[in-house]
Amino acid sequence: MPWRFETWVITLLGLMPAALYFWYGAHDQLGADPVNVFERWLGLWAVRFLLVTLCITPLREVSGYSLLRYRRTFGLLVFWYACMHVAVYVALDQQFDMAVLWRDITHRPFLMIGAGAFTLLVPLALTSNTWSIRTLGRRWRGLHRLTYGVAILAAVHFLMAFKTYTPTSVGYAAALGLLVLWRGRQVTRMRMASGRGDMTQP
Repeated sequence: MPWRFETWVITLLGLMPAALYFWYGAHDQLGADPVNVFERWLGLWAVRFLLVTLCITPLREVSGYSLLRYRRTFGLLVFWYACMHVAVYVALDQQFDMAVLWRDITHRPFLMIGAGAFTLLVPLALTSNTWSIRTLGRRWRGLHRLTYGVAILAAVHFLMAFKTYTPTSVGYAAALGLLVLWRGRQVTRMRMASGRGDMTQP
């Protein structure tokens, strides 16, 4: 799956928000709690790119306009922003204090859920290449359905991280939930259609 010129453009544009907020942080323009702001914005952009990734199939089904060739690029942007989000938490927020990190992850539910979402993202990113598609065959498609598990966990993590329900937190979480429901409906419909087809076989 070679990278095209437009793929590089999307990737570079997609990473610009991270570069911009890094610049803001370096110039002390992120407010009184810059680490928290930086961490939250990276997480928000991970969610935004996850929404874009999940919207590609419904967009094709509703409008006939296909962006499937860019889905891998947007999916990798989700992973890179999630990595940066986690890295800021580990390196800047907790300063590599493993005892504190372990206590947080094992005692704070929203961090457990966030860690679960990130854990599911790792195999998706590692297998987002032509070699994996060819090697795994049909199993590749099943593995990449973990994306919907990531979306559910990300939605819950996002809501809990805000501590209070706001239009932003509820809106993004609801959008993720609706896209997962859409895909669930489509999968159910395809299975039912497949089952009817099997029954008509001689």
